[in-house]
Amino acid sequence: MSRCIVRQAARLLLVIFMAASAFAPAHAQEIYQHVKNTDIYDFVDELANVGVIDINSAIKPYSRKFIAQKLAEASGKREELNARQMKDLDFYLLDFNKELKPDKNFKKRLDLLYYKDTLFTFSFNPILGMSVYNNDSGSFYHRWNGAEAYAYVGEHFGFYASLRDNHESKRMSDPTYLNQNDASNYKVDTKGGGDFDEMRGGLTYTWKWGSLGLVKDHMVWGDNYHGSNILSGHQPSFTMLKLHLQPVRWFDFNYIHGWLVSDVVDSSRSYVNGQSLRKVYRQKYIAANMFTFTPWRKFQFSIGNSIIYSDQDVQPAYLVPFFFYKTVDHAQTSTGSNFLGQNSQLFFNISSRNLKNVHLYASVFVDEIALSRATDKDKHTNFYSLKAGLHLSNLGLDNLFFTAEYTRTNPLAYRHYIESATYASSSYNMGHYLGDNSEEGYVCIGYRPISKLKVEASYTLASKGYEYAYTGVSSDPIGNGLGKPFLNRVYWQMKSIELKAHYQIVNDAWIFAGLESSDCTGKSNELNTYTMPEYIGKLTTINVGANIGF
Repeated sequence: MSRCIVRQAARLLLVIFMAASAFAPAHAQEIYQHVKNTDIYDFVDELANVGVIDINSAIKPYSRKFIAQKLAEASGKREELNARQMKDLDFYLLDFNKELKPDKNFKKRLDLLYYKDTLFTFSFNPILGMSVYNNDSGSFYHRWNGAEAYAYVGEHFGFYASLRDNHESKRMSDPTYLNQNDASNYKVDTKGGGDFDEMRGGLTYTWKWGSLGLVKDHMVWGDNYHGSNILSGHQPSFTMLKLHLQPVRWFDFNYIHGWLVSDVVDSSRSYVNGQSLRKVYRQKYIAANMFTFTPWRKFQFSIGNSIIYSDQDVQPAYLVPFFFYKTVDHAQTSTGSNFLGQNSQLFFNISSRNLKNVHLYASVFVDEIALSRATDKDKHTNFYSLKAGLHLSNLGLDNLFFTAEYTRTNPLAYRHYIESATYASSSYNMGHYLGDNSEEGYVCIGYRPISKLKVEASYTLASKGYEYAYTGVSSDPIGNGLGKPFLNRVYWQMKSIELKAHYQIVNDAWIFAGLESSDCTGKSNELNTYTMPEYIGKLTTINVGANIGF
């Protein structure tokens, strides 16, 4: 049975590939710029905010080709840029002209290895970094090293790979920690630290109005400047089929089918091997799509849906990119039951840059909603997360930025009563980093006094309430999920004032420093569960470091 399903899936992918090939004129290849390179993403965002380019910022990562095209558009409108923006534009073109120029005869960034001819392009660079922290709880650090490479072959194929080995003297991430540090699957040491590595990359096939790829990477869906509430990219990277289509200017479509890590042991398939237990984990997948419409310039409306499904082989119906998956779930599952563990979601995103220098945005993640009970507080609290914000660029003073963002996540959003169907991978929530029954306010002022330098001052107030029991049984008054009040009591709270600066010395090489005054408080159990031990209480933390690549 499983081989039959795999064969069906392979045939479907072959059909998609052949259809793409049939309509594919010569077009540059595609590989993805990682979302952690926030400087280039911030600059592209700034160019959109000032009105010199148009983008769909709800879906990340961007491809290097997309970024290069937008930089080229901005280069044709230099009269609309200030002096610092023009210097930054020229700086980034040292790198992204590699996608624009037909040969190597241009002023280029420093690469460890770069080759280009009429058929083959190859780039190879090291990854190296160190970040040191010190506060009243002691000193700790994160160091990493590795390498990254990408290649283009012919007119359509792109390949990329990035390997990074990490060591933390104190574990800085955990599925229960409420922070936005790199999510990691650690090999823990006896001193409270740990090692982990991260392999990312993939291969893509690109044509004029779309691309198809098999990649292992991070993704961010939903406009935000301080953590998305749809797909945050916080969990370890996972493997996915990725489809992107843009046949006309006013329509953009994105789809993924991903292989998640359930962390749920399948006891029936686990076995003893010699003196040890061979643990076999339950299968878990995600299928998700996002339809983005641009009814007029600088305004986008996106709607999409996803499904987490588990305890079965790859379901061919979820390989169809354009479906509403909840309906498919109803057809695939026995009447009145949910034996296969499907968990569906719906989401929306609105982005407006119609006012020059102003970006207004909002996103809604709906995990479960019943309109008939939406106003009855005694029966139901709908499971959703709402984010809204504004970002101002160069408003009143060149190179000055302001961001204000609010996030509210109702009880039981992102969760599910079937353990293998939660909105998570490797036990890390894929939505907002605070999880359910939480609230966050964030404001930030940024300034770029010279090219490649950014200085920021921010304030964050994050609160989390009780995590209610959830069994999904309607007759269970405690665990049925109905009528759970939102944040009626704060069990954990974090207040943070942060000053930080970073400077990009050359392309993909930074030095950075930060000073944070934080206060993490709460009930004893929740405080210890949600907080890295070195951040409990009222502390001042100094952070300095440098890195090459990500």
